[in-house]
Amino acid sequence: MAELPEIPSGAQLYLRPAGFLSAAFCGPNALAIGGTQRAFAAVEVIIAKAGDRLMTWLAPVASLDDLAADLPPPLGQRLNQLLANIAAGRGPLVLPSGGKISFSKPLIMGVLNVTPDSFSDGGNFLAPEAAIAHAKQLAEAGADIIDIGGESTRPGALTVWEGEEMDRVLPVIEALRDLGVPLSIDTRRASVMRQALEAGAQIINDISALTADPESLEVAAQSAAPVVLMHSQGDPQTMQDDPRYADVLLDVYDYLDDRVEAALAAGIKRQNIIVDPGIGFGKTVRHSIALINGLGLFQGLGCGLQLGVSRKRFIGALSREEPAQERLGGSLAAGLQGLSAGVHILRVHDVEETRQALAVIRGLADVSYLPPGID
Repeated sequence: MAELPEIPSGAQLYLRPAGFLSAAFCGPNALAIGGTQRAFAAVEVIIAKAGDRLMTWLAPVASLDDLAADLPPPLGQRLNQLLANIAAGRGPLVLPSGGKISFSKPLIMGVLNVTPDSFSDGGNFLAPEAAIAHAKQLAEAGADIIDIGGESTRPGALTVWEGEEMDRVLPVIEALRDLGVPLSIDTRRASVMRQALEAGAQIINDISALTADPESLEVAAQSAAPVVLMHSQGDPQTMQDDPRYADVLLDVYDYLDDRVEAALAAGIKRQNIIVDPGIGFGKTVRHSIALINGLGLFQGLGCGLQLGVSRKRFIGALSREEPAQERLGGSLAAGLQGLSAGVHILRVHDVEETRQALAVIRGLADVSYLPPGID
C-alpha cells in the first residue's frame, strides 16, 4: 500500500465495515460481522482527532494485517482489536433466571408502551388489561423480547413520577412473567429497574445508558440482567431543541464506548451488554440518517447491536410526512438496512410484519435457513 501520511499524536482510529455480503459466501477475503448472517469485505478506516476527521479511506479486509503493521503501534493495536471485536460472535445473553437468548438470528423486541402519551400509540395500552392482551399478541406474532415502558421518552415528553411509572408497569410485568417471552423494562430509574426485575423482567433497557440515576449502574450489575445502553443527547423535554455534534457518528461511538467501559468496570459482562445509537433521541433527521448509514462502526464495541427505527420521525421526513401509524413501510426498510450492517436486535411496534420480512431476508441470503419441507 502507499506510504501513510504522518499521523499526529492523540489521533484515534475507527473502523466501519463496508462491502457487505452474505456470510454464506464470504470466503477468505471477508469476515462475518458479530456472529451474524452478514459479512464485510472492506472497511472504512477513519483517523480523527478532537472530533475532526483527519483522513479516511477504504481498505480491503485482506490488506488490514499490513495496514496494522504500517500504523504507529497504538493505532495498529487498536485496529487489530476493533477488527477482532467486529468479527467476534455475540452472546448469548444470559438472563437472571439462568435462561439464555441466542443471537443465531436477528431478534425482534416488541414495544409495549404502558403510557398515555407515547408518540405512536399513546394511551392504547395504558389500562393493564389492554397492555397484557397486547403483549400476548406480540408474543404470538413472533416477538423474542417484549419491552415494557411506563414513561414516554418522545421529544417534549414530561417526566413521570417514579411511583406512577411503577404503578403502570409492575402489574403488567407480574401478569406476564410466565408468558414464555423474556420481558425488558424500559426505564431510566434504578428504583423502577429493581422493582421490575423482582416482578419478572429480565432485561434493562435504558435510554440514558445508566447515567440518569446514580444507582442504576449498581442495580444493573447486581441483577446480572442484560442491559441496553442507548445514546441520547439531553432529556426528552429538550433533546430535539437544537441537537449538535462535531461528528455524530464518532461522537455517539465514543459515548457508547465510555458507557461500555463503565458497565464492564461495574462487573457487567460484555456478552450481556447491548448498545443502541438512539435514532431520533437528540438527533436531527440528518443525524439519524448518518447513524443508520454508519451502523457498522458500532460493531467495533464488541457488543450486541440494537436498532430502534420503528415509526420514527425521519421516515415521514423522507417520505410524505405520514403520521407515525402510517410508517410501516419505512420502518421495515430502515430496519432491513440495519440488518445489512449486522444489527442483532430490532426494536419494533409491528412485530408480525417485521417477523415476515426477516424470514424472507434470511431465506434469500442462505437456503440453509429455509423451513423443513420447502422445495
